[in-house]
Amino acid sequence: MPDTDRTAEVAPEIRVPVLIVGAGPAGLTASLALSRYGVRHLLVHKYPGTAHTPRAHLINQRTGEILRDLGVGDQLREHAAPTEFLANHVFMTTFAGFEIARLDAYGNGPARVGDYRAASPEPMCNLPQHLLEPLLAREVEEAGVGELRFGQEFRSLEQDEHGVTSVIVDRASGREYTVRSDYVIGADGARSRVLRQLGIDVEGPTGFAKAVSTWFEADLSRYAAHRPGILYMGTLPGDRVGDLRVFISIRPWNEWVFLSTDDPAAGFDPNDPEAMRDRIHESLGDSSVPITIKNISPWELSSAVAPRYSSGRVFCVGDAVHQNPPTNGLGLNTAVADSFNLCWKLRLVLAGQAGPELLETYHGERQPIGRQAVDRAFRSMLDLHGIPEALGFAEGQSAAEQWRLLGELTEESKEGEARRAALAAATERIEYQVNAHGVELGYRYGSGAMVPDETPEPDRDTDPELFYHPTTRPGARLPHAWLENGRRRCSTLDVTGRGRFVLLTGTEDGPWHEAAREAARRTGVEITVTRVGPGPGLRDPYGTWERVREVAADGAVLVRPDGHVAWRAATGESAAALPAVMARVLCHPEASVPPGDTAPATAAHPR
Repeated sequence: MPDTDRTAEVAPEIRVPVLIVGAGPAGLTASLALSRYGVRHLLVHKYPGTAHTPRAHLINQRTGEILRDLGVGDQLREHAAPTEFLANHVFMTTFAGFEIARLDAYGNGPARVGDYRAASPEPMCNLPQHLLEPLLAREVEEAGVGELRFGQEFRSLEQDEHGVTSVIVDRASGREYTVRSDYVIGADGARSRVLRQLGIDVEGPTGFAKAVSTWFEADLSRYAAHRPGILYMGTLPGDRVGDLRVFISIRPWNEWVFLSTDDPAAGFDPNDPEAMRDRIHESLGDSSVPITIKNISPWELSSAVAPRYSSGRVFCVGDAVHQNPPTNGLGLNTAVADSFNLCWKLRLVLAGQAGPELLETYHGERQPIGRQAVDRAFRSMLDLHGIPEALGFAEGQSAAEQWRLLGELTEESKEGEARRAALAAATERIEYQVNAHGVELGYRYGSGAMVPDETPEPDRDTDPELFYHPTTRPGARLPHAWLENGRRRCSTLDVTGRGRFVLLTGTEDGPWHEAAREAARRTGVEITVTRVGPGPGLRDPYGTWERVREVAADGAVLVRPDGHVAWRAATGESAAALPAVMARVLCHPEASVPPGDTAPATAAHPR
């Protein structure tokens, strides 16, 4: 994204429905979602342009689905490194040296590839932040609904019963102006000024370790192409036990980030490009490779989450409210989902079609998911220490001793057998970092803009963090199933979303159309009734939807604009409850069932 000078356009006072502070993935996703929904807004960003370094890069399937819904799925797949380039997770001494262990990663292994392909129309992919953000910014600008202003620093806010007044400073001119908005979205990252203005701070360890990311160019195809992946972790004998020298593939196989701990005892200055080049050569195990260093960025690791995501008319998203180690790649993906959850609610409240209480469900739904992501990433980080432990590495050992221990992995002896068994057990724990499909795709909201289900939780014989289990239980993301519309294949996710409430049912003649009309009459929110069944229209050619819908053919599944299930009805006999259900979901004055109670007739049809 080119630097943008908008000084001449700055006005002393601005009035806009929504102010977004911050143009990272969370802020730009919010801006794009509001643009698609036709909600006028202003986004201000402190810096002169979008991200200028790779930063976050892993795009999981749920984020792919969100971007698909927002109309940028094709651009994402065009620019990203595809899933086959994420196939391995490698532990090694150096790139050119001894390989310690290798795992199938991100659904690419034979044991998991079917799970990932069946679960979503979108594959895992790799698109670093400095390429993703300009893509989103261009889409926002082309939509022409919101305005992006770079070089604008948020200073403070005050809110009252009717809105929020924010003070912004144009950094080029020093000129101060105010923005009066109905709502504010704080997407200004870690150490968020917006969050602090609310009197809220994150809880948990922050800055508990220091790291350095070095973005560089080098042709490493000879070491990577035969074992493609995005993470190559080096454990070099003689280093401090637990320190890893990590190579992250940014653009295969010529653009990389080298991630290392900032250890003062390491004997080199991480801010010295020549010293860092030597460090990278040492970690490659090949000093002949030409290296061009593009950027060196020190940073700190944190594992913290805010106890509250909002206060009054101000809502915080992304790193402002959850900060986790880079393990699992959950930070960017969780941030995108935060904004997607919030923005459809803002649209309906601004339009007067939902009560302001709907916005309170943002915190209740997203804060537990942020907590889960932070906890999972922290545990995954600790799991990495199991690798050197399995190798027998300990403080005080010499490099020679650790090389000897590594050699045991190849010995045909009891010691070698025990060493390999310990390594296999430690490597198995890394599955929770590179194949955490349930964490990425299977999270479910326990309360909020939904009507809970009275049916018992289904029995599961798989690990809920590793494996995604499709369900239409309220709060869950709608399961993906391939459908057919004439000769065109589409996903269940393609016939829902796009800012709409959609009711999926299996019968043409039934009470659902009339129930949807009555719900719209009472709340002002249209419901698109979509039939999936035999005959003309949407077909279920593989029977997948029938297997995962968990209701009878004449039942229905009500899907929110963000693709999560709001309610389901076992049969058509519950159709009369739909208007009250919609009013309750929307916190609408027409709601006849008080929030927190369980509406009748929601039990799912037994499969």
